[in-house]
Amino acid sequence: MTDILGAINGVIWSNWLVYLCLAAGVYFSVRSRLLQVRHFPEMIRLLARGEKSASGVSSFQALAMSLAGRVGTGNIAGVATAIAFGGPGAMFWMWAVAFLGASTSFVESTLGQIYKTRDPLTGEYRGGPAYYFSRAFAHTRARRYFTVYGFIFAAVTVLACGVLLPGVQANSMTASMTNAWGVPTWGVAIATVIVFAFVVVGGVKRIASFATLVVPFMAVAYVFVAMIVVFVNADKIPAVLSDIFSSAFGLHSTFGAVLGLAVMWGVKRGVYSNEAGQGTGPHAAAAAEVSHPAKQGLVQAFAVYVDTLFVCSATGFLILSTGAYRVFEDGSETGGVLVDGGILAAGAEVGPAYTQSAFDTVFPGVGASFIAISLAFFCFTTMVAYYYMAETNLRFIVGRFATVRLGGERGVTIGRVTTLALQAVILAASAYGCVSTASDAWTLGDIGVGLMAWLNILGILVLQQPAFKALRDYEKQKKQGLDPVFDPHALNITGATYWETYERKSERV
Repeated sequence: MTDILGAINGVIWSNWLVYLCLAAGVYFSVRSRLLQVRHFPEMIRLLARGEKSASGVSSFQALAMSLAGRVGTGNIAGVATAIAFGGPGAMFWMWAVAFLGASTSFVESTLGQIYKTRDPLTGEYRGGPAYYFSRAFAHTRARRYFTVYGFIFAAVTVLACGVLLPGVQANSMTASMTNAWGVPTWGVAIATVIVFAFVVVGGVKRIASFATLVVPFMAVAYVFVAMIVVFVNADKIPAVLSDIFSSAFGLHSTFGAVLGLAVMWGVKRGVYSNEAGQGTGPHAAAAAEVSHPAKQGLVQAFAVYVDTLFVCSATGFLILSTGAYRVFEDGSETGGVLVDGGILAAGAEVGPAYTQSAFDTVFPGVGASFIAISLAFFCFTTMVAYYYMAETNLRFIVGRFATVRLGGERGVTIGRVTTLALQAVILAASAYGCVSTASDAWTLGDIGVGLMAWLNILGILVLQQPAFKALRDYEKQKKQGLDPVFDPHALNITGATYWETYERKSERV
């Protein structure tokens, strides 16, 4: 089974997906005239002016929900993996995919807001790629094809977020706790299921409240402590930067042999971490209460910066400045070792152990516990975000059948039953991830990320126009000194049914 999964992952994460992620980021950056640079101050301003309603969460809560999904094991174990298999140069390509991916995140998240809807069972806002693929072409001849495309994406997302991805987070969390405190894997599995069940049954409001409380604290605390270690090793930073940039382009005498792997692993782990283009950000973006879709597009573009340029960079500098890493010459632990930092325990697996060893160089005996606690928060909030996205797409799949064809109490019952089934599945997947091997868990996670990225990026390249219409409209209204309000009719955007009946004033609380 491991060989089969590896073969599938190799096909999905071929060089073509790497090229697609980079090319889409370059194209959207050029077309938006580098909005990720021009509108950076506006991103900060929008976070401070949150709005919310009985149906939607504030912009800051939507950012926290998004970061809950983005900031996870990819920021710790994922960065370690990228460096081990791609060398220090992988960090540069993680930065590159984050900078370019911010524009991709704007496009997908703005589309998520434009084509959002209200859940008939809960009254909460729902949206995401499945919604914008099926709604954007509702009045065209291509509607049948894109409706099917939307259903395919929804099914893949339920599979990825409900089954494939939670195990990666659970596995890393368990590995760090076992390494730090000797906790048995079954003990972590039981505790995870109990706490996880309490949060997910509360719906999007509880998820948003949980994320708003935990995510900012955990991200700031982790970056702060990591920077202390980096500061202690400040004299090594020039050499670290030299290694990153020279090996990123194959100029380093030692790391030049893994140039292709640096690009591959940098993009692969960059997308896994910041999720730009994967199609996860639009789900959180759609849940927000805003007067104009571009507002959430900009907020979610900022989320990519927070994830990669702040949190991932903190981990990368931490590992590289302390030398707590090994680089493998063929991209796997079975091959030879190009560089051995010398401070890792014998047999230390690629992942949290690298970061734990790096912390121990400055805080002896504390690194393992600190990373275990950090990963407990990082991974758990990410699993909660995965559930929200899986539930949103499940509602999309069963929505018409449950509420239109059946209707009434019977339709509501079908919706609730399927939601309970999803909760049971994701709890089981999380428990399994706690006791599975790291290799299998990461392979399953990569398959899930890759499938979603292929479908979403190709889709938004076709469906990009409404997002850029919204951007131009937003910029025009800002120049006029207005607080932008979205009118799809004025922009000739069809299928935006929520905005066509927008009554924001009566809902504001």
